[in-house]
Amino acid sequence: MRDVTIVKSEYTQSEKMVSKVQDFQEDEELFRYCTLPQILKYVECFTGPNIMAMHTMLINKPPDSGKKTSRHPLHQDLHYFPFRPSNQIVCAWTAMEHIDRNNGCLVVLPGTHKGPLKPHDYPQWEGGVNIMFHGIRDYEKNNARVHLVMEKGDTVFFHPLLIHGSGRNKTQGFRKAISCHFASADCHYIDVKGTSQENIEKEFNEIANKVYGMDSDIDMKDIWNLRARLVKGERTNL
Repeated sequence: MRDVTIVKSEYTQSEKMVSKVQDFQEDEELFRYCTLPQILKYVECFTGPNIMAMHTMLINKPPDSGKKTSRHPLHQDLHYFPFRPSNQIVCAWTAMEHIDRNNGCLVVLPGTHKGPLKPHDYPQWEGGVNIMFHGIRDYEKNNARVHLVMEKGDTVFFHPLLIHGSGRNKTQGFRKAISCHFASADCHYIDVKGTSQENIEKEFNEIANKVYGMDSDIDMKDIWNLRARLVKGERTNL
């Protein structure tokens, strides 16, 4: 995945071309992160003993081009997930280097995990928005924000309804982090048609059709079922 400001004429084999590596569950070395006992002992508090890795991501936030496209709008991860219940899903997000407000640390709105899933869409940003960077349409802008300054190896665990995002990278370096969304294997898939998640399902389908030639009518839950990988215990449902 590349930043929206990089045009095709600038394509070169360099770190600049990759802002995220999605779905590394089949890469033996990267997937070791999802199996670390230091991670799973906390994950199991949320998921129970049957643990699935549902979404894996290596983040390489690039230096901002000046158009503020390196920032990530405030959002809830559950917007992207066609499985429930939310209380049995958790994200582990680990800093791979020092992260602060200069290079675009995470920002969270404490307590918002207790609220509902809100409608999301692309924000109307002048400089453009990266693909699938949906943001909450309406939220209380006076809510207190906490910026998570982290050192290399620090890990934060958070609920999929927590409203969070990240600022732009104002440095000349790349801000690296690795993450995995875990869920209990006892969770179940839902049909998102007719819900606020219908817009993201449509986008998933368009990408699956373009990249993999998959049927455009495929359900979002089918895509997630292909992504999911058992980490611990038994694959009871997901």
